[in-house]
Amino acid sequence: MAHTAKKDLKPEEFIEADVDLALGNDITAPLAILEFKKSGFKKVFNKNKIALVPDHFTPAKDLKSANNCKILAEFSKEQEIKNYFEIGRMGIEHVLLPEQKIVLPGDLVIGADSHTCTYGAIGSYAVGVGSTDLARAFIDGKCWFKVPHSVKFIYKGKLGKWLGGKDLILFTIGRIGVDGALHKAMEFSGPVVDRLDMDSRFAMSNMAIEAGARTGIVAPDEVTLRYVRPAPRKFKLYHSDKNAVYEKVYEWDITKLEPQVACPHLPSNVRAVGELKEIKLDQVVIGSCTNGRISDLRVAAKILKGGKIKSGLRLIVIPGTQKIYLQAVKEGLAETFINAGGVFFTPTCGPCLGGHTGVLTEGEVALATTNRNFIGRMGSPKSFVYLSGPAVAAASAIRGRITHPDCIM
Repeated sequence: MAHTAKKDLKPEEFIEADVDLALGNDITAPLAILEFKKSGFKKVFNKNKIALVPDHFTPAKDLKSANNCKILAEFSKEQEIKNYFEIGRMGIEHVLLPEQKIVLPGDLVIGADSHTCTYGAIGSYAVGVGSTDLARAFIDGKCWFKVPHSVKFIYKGKLGKWLGGKDLILFTIGRIGVDGALHKAMEFSGPVVDRLDMDSRFAMSNMAIEAGARTGIVAPDEVTLRYVRPAPRKFKLYHSDKNAVYEKVYEWDITKLEPQVACPHLPSNVRAVGELKEIKLDQVVIGSCTNGRISDLRVAAKILKGGKIKSGLRLIVIPGTQKIYLQAVKEGLAETFINAGGVFFTPTCGPCLGGHTGVLTEGEVALATTNRNFIGRMGSPKSFVYLSGPAVAAASAIRGRITHPDCIM
């Protein structure tokens, strides 16, 4: 209600609300910019509340992607957009914006990218929208929303070795399905979530959309505050009311949970890693807006250190931002990946959406720390993509087949 004139909101209600940030990337923003200009407007509503991040096909993989990036650069210069990130400054948008503290708790964020829901991890309300919605926000800073029902997820017990937020969200999607939270807000809670670091919380919120949800939220706490401070501006912490009504509540003890892997061709087709040890791999990708953060690279490097990847297998490691890239170099993680036989690439979405730097051909099998494994997601519609956390990905790169990290360490 802080972002709308309405005093009482109910699920299924349509409202118009003020946004704190409107985000676009090199695929979606050019369309929004075109519509903005076609509407006859000359100035955006607020040059400080727009973020443009060329990250999907960058560094430009071809002429079309180069032209898209040029549109963003020229529009940013014309409108004096503060939060425009060129090559060398950019990162994968959903890793970059929280890192730069452009998104803060309590913000209402729209992004022309489905994984905008990532920012719910810090207690914001963040949703993906279409390019025309983004164009409208460029004009007056407003957007229409349908108030979602909420579904609560309570995780109890103790998270086992090698497991993180990626395993929890894969387990969850495996239980409820890709439409199990359709148009809902997923609220992640319980003692297990309370003990998660921000990187794992981001991974969980990032994949809320894979359960059909509008967003995935973690109530802000001391972990959140340590992450966002010192903040460049004021922010507000929101928590669910004590008498909050949930459409459904799930409660699980995950003490005995094994590392989880999503099999082709849905994020809900989840099995324990031990059930998939016969699956041979051609490629392993560690990175993306789900698992391209420094803790992910540290876990992978710990397993790969001193070892070599399987002959005939490609290992591609992509840090989420330039800051993470530099930290990985300083800590020797990049050297570990390269010595193991992998490649260490500049920040990009790249292979996650079959963009570049790791496209699969017919019959190839990949294990990735990305968030989607739909048919043709990483290239050929006759390729196969499995999803896991960074520990399983690194161990599997050594063995050349899907492998439990305990088999390596």
